[in-house]
Amino acid sequence: MSATPASLAPGRFRWTICGLLFCSVALNYIDRNIIGILKQPLSDELRWSETDYAHIASAFQMAYAFGYLFGGRAVDRLGVKRGLPWFVALWSLAAAGHGLVSLLAPELKVNIDLTWLGASAPWVLPATVLGFMSARVALGLTEGGNFPAAIKTVAEWFPVKERALATGVFNAGTNVGAILCPIVVPWIYSHLGWATTFYITGALGVVWLALWGWLYEAPEIHPRLSAAELDYIRSGVVPVEEAKVRVSWFSLLRYRAVWAYLAASVLAGPVWGIYMFYFPDFMHKTFKLELAEVGKWTAVFYFFASVGGVTGGWLAGRLLNLGWSVNKARKTTLLICAAAVVPICLAPHAPSALVAVLIVGLAGSAHQGWSANLFSVVSDTMPKQAISSTVGLGGFVCFMTGAVVAEIIGLVLQKTGSYSLIFAAASLLYLVSLGIVQALVPRIGVAPARPDPN
Repeated sequence: MSATPASLAPGRFRWTICGLLFCSVALNYIDRNIIGILKQPLSDELRWSETDYAHIASAFQMAYAFGYLFGGRAVDRLGVKRGLPWFVALWSLAAAGHGLVSLLAPELKVNIDLTWLGASAPWVLPATVLGFMSARVALGLTEGGNFPAAIKTVAEWFPVKERALATGVFNAGTNVGAILCPIVVPWIYSHLGWATTFYITGALGVVWLALWGWLYEAPEIHPRLSAAELDYIRSGVVPVEEAKVRVSWFSLLRYRAVWAYLAASVLAGPVWGIYMFYFPDFMHKTFKLELAEVGKWTAVFYFFASVGGVTGGWLAGRLLNLGWSVNKARKTTLLICAAAVVPICLAPHAPSALVAVLIVGLAGSAHQGWSANLFSVVSDTMPKQAISSTVGLGGFVCFMTGAVVAEIIGLVLQKTGSYSLIFAAASLLYLVSLGIVQALVPRIGVAPARPDPN
């Protein structure tokens, strides 16, 4: 028997939990996106070059990769009730810690001896760059547990047919946080300075921690969750005897679905870093916009992206309700999203800022729809106890790749001053990723895929 349609589901408390995830993701992106909004004024005030900023962006991506890897494992062991609030508290402290770099003099340089690694000379960095790199490392290590915890929470709180939609809804928090960031941050910066901007945004995590402590409990024992809604949540979920399978970290590599997820994470995942760290700079360089105008267009871009995340999740659920298989619904939605990214290669040649934002906004929207469904593929194919670890492993390879990509982007911009090559390379990566997913996982089923015996 098919599950009850969402509109007839008994109770909707699960969406309150999704709202908590939405808020944590929004905070996550506010704290990480400030650096992109303030790139130009910080570079001017602290005398950074393009490669200095690339080092800062790369440090975050690399640390975030390890944060994802170990954060996912920690959440699988601690559970989301205890694990997620620990990560939120720690990353809020790290976010506020960026402001402490204001105590360093912009002219102060630091020599780092890397000759033992084969470098021809010591690495000379402005002290403020090293300070921001340290703060970004702390932020990346602690923010990495957020998405694995959120995906695991969705798997525990939502039936199969609602998972992509729920993922799209909470993942829209990335865009809401990113919309608020370019609107609010320039105002705080202009009135209070960049250090106070980091202090204020870091303090927002305390509010979320209070809400989580008040509202969250495991679904099986939650006092606000009805028995009827719990039954609905459990509809279509893997039988208990299979869900109890214990999966060690390295044995994840025996699953073909894991390799498919890793391949997509390496190829398509780092593209989001281009938007997050470089879209404001792209608008400034291409159309000679001031900070306030850059903030406005950045907010518009993230609005488009938020629509895509929810729409992509809704579309997969709609196709499932029409009787499509999980395999057909997920992959059709992924294909639509991948195709929508292709026009991004035209953005650097757009005749106006509006046209550029529409093109990049479509690509960002498609990325969020892609992510909502790719995350859901993990919960469709893996045992429950391995979901956060799998997402964490994918995040690790994604952001390690992103760290390398950030350095390459810095060099390209230093030499060409143009984003043409960068967007051209990004335009086809999703289609290539989907081809690999199809080759490795020809059929996505509801039950966890068995590991490859070889």
